[in-house]
This record gives sequence, structure tokens and C-alpha cells, in this order.
Amino acid sequence: MQKGSIAARLFWLSAAWLVVALIATGLLLSELYSRALERSQAETLNFNLITLVERSVEAGTPTALGVQAPNPRFNRSGSGWYWQITNPEGELLNLSNSLVGESFSMLDETYDENNSRVGNAMDDAGRHLKVIERKVEFQDTQLIVTVAGNLDDIAQLTGQFRNQAFVVLGAVGVMLAIMSAIVARVALRPVGRLARAIERVRSGEAQKVEGNYPQELTPLAGELNELLRSNTQIVQRAKSQVGNLAHGLKTPLAVLQNEAEISSKKLPVIVKSEVKKMNSQVKIYLDRAQMSARSAIVGSRANTGEVIARLVRVMQKLHCERKLSVELEGNHAIWFRGEESDLEEIVGNLLDNACKWSAKEIKILVGTKRLKGQKFATITIEDDGAGLSELEAESVLRRGVRLDEKTAGSGLGLDIVKELVDIYGGQLKLDRSTLGGLRANILLPTTR
Repeated sequence: MQKGSIAARLFWLSAAWLVVALIATGLLLSELYSRALERSQAETLNFNLITLVERSVEAGTPTALGVQAPNPRFNRSGSGWYWQITNPEGELLNLSNSLVGESFSMLDETYDENNSRVGNAMDDAGRHLKVIERKVEFQDTQLIVTVAGNLDDIAQLTGQFRNQAFVVLGAVGVMLAIMSAIVARVALRPVGRLARAIERVRSGEAQKVEGNYPQELTPLAGELNELLRSNTQIVQRAKSQVGNLAHGLKTPLAVLQNEAEISSKKLPVIVKSEVKKMNSQVKIYLDRAQMSARSAIVGSRANTGEVIARLVRVMQKLHCERKLSVELEGNHAIWFRGEESDLEEIVGNLLDNACKWSAKEIKILVGTKRLKGQKFATITIEDDGAGLSELEAESVLRRGVRLDEKTAGSGLGLDIVKELVDIYGGQLKLDRSTLGGLRANILLPTTR
């Protein structure tokens, strides 16, 4: 794994977390095991204490030979397990074989409501002891029964358990670390496939990023394809516009060349006319180049509702006899992913045409729509004019086509609208309006 790679970071983060988690687990298990041993020892001591009391009662005296604890550790010298029976004056009445020649410190704790007390003590050999002491009524007097267990045994067993637990957890940690490294590699394989797909596009082996990717990478692949589509379209349009410009200038240049060879007296007039045509051609294609450049700017967005409301106010002043209504879907803002000036160009041209050709009413509907996982803004502009046939609606979108030469205009408005919509990857469709006239349906990409 390369230094600084995502796989390396995942591995080291996982390894660090595993070390902390496994150490904490080992310490916790050791503590739980130690507490379990202490509870078991306390139960053993209580059982032997009760047995001593019962055997004393059965024998009629605590000094009888039959008064013995059932646990054999009380008979082994140096075991740290002791018992003794004394009277309230401290006189020793009976004791375990393990206590012969030994002694341990007495408790300072007070007795509880059950006449019992529990504490820690040490014997002559320095062993740590758990001591339970109880006062019991025996015939006409009291007996003090004391039992003690070796705490060092518990510490030793806990230490052994801790060492074994860390060995096992260490082995588990190594296996988990190997597994995390494998998982990191496997999980990041789609990123490598995506990189190779992009490399194939760059080298010309593919036209777009192809392949099936996880849910997290699918939007990235889609955005890359959209970027490639936009760039390809910009390049293609640039080539087309250069060709169109060359074709548009070819005729005026030929005329100028012919007139220059003839040296006609009308040459200045002809030059002026042809230069005007060439300037017009240059302006048109410069405008289109600027439109393509603006559409490639990343991060631009415009509030669709605000732009349309502003254009409606302008149109109401220019066409005060027309009734314009706007209906917005929902209360949230709909953001067009592009330049505000381009959105104004698209909607403004369509609104202007609707106002020119409508009889009285224009309706604008703004909403959203999802197609193939992508969200679009929908803008519908309807009028109550004469409308267009299906053939006319198709032909009117071609450059410079005008169905009525009497109305002012260059015939480039709808062509510019369609070109801008195409540049942004949207759709423009003309059909029959519910009001009886023309309906323009626009789909434009929105920000997420």
C-alpha cells in the first residue's frame, strides 16, 4: 500500500482502533474474571463457616474432633486458608490444621445487623487474606467463627488469565488487521476501476465512463459523463460554428474579390454591404462561442422563480394588454444550474414570442421533474394564440426560420433558445397549449 493512500489510512485507523479496543477488552475480561473468583471465594468461605457452625451444634461442642471444614485446603499447611472458633473473651476453642503454627491479623471492622463482618488481613508469611467472621449463639454462650481465604491465589489466577487473554486477543487482532487490510483493498477496487475507465476515455478507447459502480461512486461516474458530454458538445459546436463562420464569410469575400478584379465604380457600396454581412456573421458566432463558454463554468446557478418573476414584470410593461400569470410548484426555490443571463435569454425569448402571438393570456408554470436519476427544472409557457402545427413547431426551431415575415424579429430567437437548452443538456419541445395556442416545454438541469 502506498503511503498516504486511502487504503493505508483505513488500515492504520482500523489497526489503531483494534489495539485500543483489544487492550480494553483484555483488561475488562480480567477484571470480570477477578470479580468472579472473589465471589466464588466468598461463597466458599461462607459455606465452610456455616458447615463449622452446623457440625459444632451436632457435636454439642465446638471443640469436638468432628468439627472440621469440608474444604481440604484448610488442612494444608501454608495454603493461606484458615478457620478458627473462639469465645467472646478471645479464648481459642478450635482451629484448622493449616493454622497450626500460623496466625493472621484480626479485623477492625464493626459487625453488621447479622453479626457478621468482612475484611482483608495478612498472615505471618505476608499472604493477603479475605476474612469472614460471624458471631453465633451456641447454647448459653456465643461463639466467634472465623474463616479466611488466600487472595494471592486470586491475583495469581487473574494474572495468568490476563496473559492468556492478551495472547488470544493479540492473535485475534492480527487476524482482524489482515481482514481490515483485505476489506480496504476490496472496498476500494471500484475506485481503481473508475480510474481505469477515466484513463480509457482520456486515451480515446472509450467515449464515456462505463461500468457498474457502488452507490457511493455512481453519482461521481454520472457527473463525469455529464462533464464529458458537455465538453464534447462544446467542442463539436465550436467546430461547427467555425465551419459555419467560414461558409458565411466565403460568399462576401468572393464578391469582394470579383469586384476588386473588375474595379467597378460601385466597389465602395458593395464593400460596405459585404463587410456589414461579415460583421453580422462574426457577431453571431462570437455570441454563440460566449454562450458555450458560459455553460462550461462550474458552480453557477440562478433562482428560476426570481428570474421569471423579473421577466414577467418587464413583459407586463411592454405588453400591458396581455394577462401573464405565474404558478410555482411548492414553496422551495428551484435553482437552475447555469448562468442567470442564459436563463434570462431562454425564458425571455419564449415569453417575448408568447406575448407577440397570444390573443390575451399567457400562463407560466414552473416545477421540477426527475428523469433517469437527475433532477430538472420544468418551465412551461402557454399562450392563447393561433398556435403551430406539428410540422411548423418542428421547422420553426431551425436557424432563421420565420413563419410570419410581417412581425419584427430576426428569426434567431428560438434557434438561440434551443442551442442554449442543448448546451445545458436540457430539452425544448413545442406543442399545442390547453389555452388553444402554443405551449413551450423546457427542461433544464437543477442543482441538487
